[in-house]
Amino acid sequence: MECYNLQRQAACLKRSLFDQGYLDEQFCQIEDLQDEASPNFTEEVVSLFFKDSARLMTNIEQAMEKNPRDFNRWDAHMQQLKGSCYSCMRSFQKVKREHGVLRQKLESYIQLLRQAGPAETATRPGCA
Repeated sequence: MECYNLQRQAACLKRSLFDQGYLDEQFCQIEDLQDEASPNFTEEVVSLFFKDSARLMTNIEQAMEKNPRDFNRWDAHMQQLKGSCYSCMRSFQKVKREHGVLRQKLESYIQLLRQAGPAETATRPGCA
């Protein structure tokens, strides 16, 4: 019963992340790649994303501090993080805050999944 409640709670949290726009179809595609051979695939991809994106944001922040008018250097780093970006320091700070919020939400989701144990693919709301 406890496992079912945790799985249901994880499903509700996931639905909320979709509704708030934090997750999209690409997240479902990542989850679809998870199987018995790689049961922690989604968690590993999310962890890798946060490791890489934190490094890239540090690079961007350093470039902005060291070279406040070198827009070409900013652009090169920004494109690595999120395609083409034409933003200023305030926009970058907003991205950093949203990154932190997303990290907290996805970590909560992953923690619930760990506690709930394996779930059937059909019970995953938000994914076709």
